[in-house]
Amino acid sequence: MTDARASFGFQDVDPKEKPGLVRGVFDRVASSYDLMNDVMSVGVHRLWKDMAVARLNPQPGERIVDCAGGTGDIAERLAKRARAVKRRRGGPDAEILIIDYNAEMVAAGRARGLSREITWAVGDAQRLPLPDASAEAYVISFGIRNVTDISAALREARRVLKPGGRFLCLEFSRPAAPALRAAYDAYSFNVIPTLGEWVVKDRASYQYLVESIRRFPDQDRFAEMITEAGFKRAGYTNFTGGVAALHHGWAL
Repeated sequence: MTDARASFGFQDVDPKEKPGLVRGVFDRVASSYDLMNDVMSVGVHRLWKDMAVARLNPQPGERIVDCAGGTGDIAERLAKRARAVKRRRGGPDAEILIIDYNAEMVAAGRARGLSREITWAVGDAQRLPLPDASAEAYVISFGIRNVTDISAALREARRVLKPGGRFLCLEFSRPAAPALRAAYDAYSFNVIPTLGEWVVKDRASYQYLVESIRRFPDQDRFAEMITEAGFKRAGYTNFTGGVAALHHGWAL
């Protein structure tokens, strides 16, 4: 059940309002989304995504849902890795379906001209346009904290996975060491909104970004939520001391 209020950064809003507010954020940043990811993380997000794709280990012939796939940087990595396996072992192409709530992000991704294995759809993580048990894997990268009802999105991920399917979620999280946490907070609140203002002339969207990270459950609580959604063997791996975390679960 959706809570009476939903978080939008540090604000609590009517759940019916949050999708439109989040859509507005990504409408504004879609054209500069990839550039700002590089600027904010000094390119480290690329390493995190490479590690996530290696963990998912996409195979030829698999259907993989890239939820909140944005401009397709995870999907392109998945396609290239599955293609490399196909060259060694043979088999059909993988099918990688990007589903993103924001049409502007999908348009920005399409404009990049990504691999043939990738298809696109505008859709809601809480109501995926897919039948039950129709995918071998599901990945969501830096998107689940923008969902109005995180538990509903997790249940949908579980619904569309086949028995034995694998779930991965790469998301900003909670640094484990107090000193790193303090430094990260200082950087997040003082530098990232300023970078947004300088690079894309949009401070407010990146203020929302850092606030939404703080409102997101910590690693242990989010692992519990994955279990509550019906996944087995849920756990996580911290990246960069917990600045980001890769959570996993199995549809068993």
